[in-house]
Amino acid sequence: MPDPDIVTPQNNFFLLGQEEAERVVLDAYNSQKLHSSWLISGEEGIGKTTFAYKFARFLLDEKRGTNSLNTSPDSSSNCLITKGSHPDLKIIERDYVEADRKKLIKSIKEGTTIDEATRRNFRKSAIIKVDDVRAINEFLSKKSSQDGWRVVIIDSIDDMNAAASNALLKILEEPPAKSILLLISHNVGRLLPTIKSRCAKLILKPLAENTVISLLRRYRPELSEDKIKGIAKISSGSIGKALRYVDGDALSMYENLERIVFSGKNFKLDEMLDWVNKAVAEEEKFILAKELILKFCSDNIISSQNVEEMALAWENAIRCFRQTDSLNMDKKQVLINIIAKLCKLN
Repeated sequence: MPDPDIVTPQNNFFLLGQEEAERVVLDAYNSQKLHSSWLISGEEGIGKTTFAYKFARFLLDEKRGTNSLNTSPDSSSNCLITKGSHPDLKIIERDYVEADRKKLIKSIKEGTTIDEATRRNFRKSAIIKVDDVRAINEFLSKKSSQDGWRVVIIDSIDDMNAAASNALLKILEEPPAKSILLLISHNVGRLLPTIKSRCAKLILKPLAENTVISLLRRYRPELSEDKIKGIAKISSGSIGKALRYVDGDALSMYENLERIVFSGKNFKLDEMLDWVNKAVAEEEKFILAKELILKFCSDNIISSQNVEEMALAWENAIRCFRQTDSLNMDKKQVLINIIAKLCKLN
C-alpha cells in the first residue's frame, strides 16, 4: 500500500496549470465523443501522470459531474484508487527487478511494511516488457465491477521495448467498449507512428513560473520565499523537476556555477574544482550538473554579448554529455572543459 504521507500522482487530488487539457477531455465526455486511447505528452514533471489519475478518477467515480473532472477524495472508488486496489484501473509501469520484487511480495504475504526510504532504493527494470502489456488484454476481457469504464494508465509508453509496443498496437486497433487507455509520454518523437495515429493527443504545456511557485509553497512550506522563487526560476515549468531540485540542493549549485562562469577569465580554479568534484561524487549529482549547465547556457544565449559563441558552447555541452554517456569518458574532465569554455565567453 502506498505511504499516505508521500505525495504521488496516485494520492494527489491537487492539479494546477493543466486546465486546458481538462476542458478538452471533459468536452469530449459530455459530447459522447470520448476517444478510447489518449496520448498524454509533454516535459517531465509537469503533471501528466497526476492528470491521468484525475481523468481516471472521474471516469470511475459513480458520482461524477459534467462541469469538472474534480471528484471527492472520500468517494468509495477514489479510496480504492488511492490504495492501489480498484478493480477497474490497471497501471502499467516498469516493474521492480527480480530481487526487489521478491522482497515486496514477501512483505505483502507476511503483512509487514517496507518503509518508504527502503522502497525508494528499490531498483526498477529498464523497460516495460511485452508480458506487462499482454496483461492489459486479460484486464480488458473482464467485465467492469460496476458495468462502467475500465481504465489503463501506461507510465510511460517511452519505456516499452519493441515487442511491448507491437503488443500495445494490437490493443489500440480493437479496443473493447467502455475502455480507456491513457498513454503517458515524455518524448513522442520516439514512438511508433502507428501508435501515435491511433490516439487522441493531449500535449500538456510547461507550467507558468507562478504556478510552480504556488505548488512549491504547498509541497515545501518550510522553504524561504527567496528559495522558492529561485528554484521556480530554474525549473523550466516543471514542478517535478523543482521538487527534485529542492532535494538535490540545485539552487546552490546553479548560483555557484553562475558565480564561477561570470568571473570570466578571472575564475578561481579551486571553486571550479570544488563544484566539479561535488558534481561527480555520485550519479544523481552528475545528472543534475548536466541539467544545470544546459539550463545556464539556454538562459544566457540571448543576453550574452557573444550570442553565436554561447549557442555553440551549448551545442558543444550537449555533444560532450552524449559522448560521456556513450563512450564512458572522464566525467570530471568533461565538466572542467565545458565550464572553462563558458568562462572564456564572459
